Amino acid sequence: ESVALLGLDRGAAEVLVNLITGAMLPDSGDVDVFGTPTRAITDPDSWLASTDRFGILSERVALLEPFTSAQNLALPFSLEVDDMPLAVRSSVRQLADEVGITSEQLSQPVARLDGDAQLRVRLGKALALGPRVLLAEHPNAALPPDEVPRFAADLAGIAARRGLAMLVMTADGTFARAVSDQVLTLKPSTGELTPASGWRDWFTRRVR
Repeated sequence: ESVALLGLDRGAAEVLVNLITGAMLPDSGDVDVFGTPTRAITDPDSWLASTDRFGILSERVALLEPFTSAQNLALPFSLEVDDMPLAVRSSVRQLADEVGITSEQLSQPVARLDGDAQLRVRLGKALALGPRVLLAEHPNAALPPDEVPRFAADLAGIAARRGLAMLVMTADGTFARAVSDQVLTLKPSTGELTPASGWRDWFTRRVR
């Protein structure tokens, strides 16, 4: 399923992602992920293995600006980014094609890219290890308005082709509807999640 969530600012989105991935534990109750409470993951190796099931699309995920786009995309596969193994180079090329990075952009240092291209490099890194769930924290926040529709369409298409579950946190209702067929709004006063008007209720499957 793909769900867009309105009503969380960047700080709250970061907390939610940390709770889902087990980087942070709840003060009370449990967060169950793939059938296991996150508090049951007690050693670093198990936690790192569990995080591989998630791709995180966020400005918090650092890009190495002196490195090229290709080198940044190679890092999830190998630290040999100066002389990439052939298999890594092939994987990087496939990722670049999938997320919309051109050959010219692939050879440029990340620092020289515009906001759209940098976002696509981050998306490629989030997808590199084949996650089951993509968690996106306000991915459109830094995009120029004219770039938002194309990125939204590309993101929705990638999720559909991969059969990827996706949770997108955004403040833009138009973007939310473009990337996801289920849009929920968090009411700050109550913590209630309500479906956006005219969209399918996530819990009851009724159209309102």
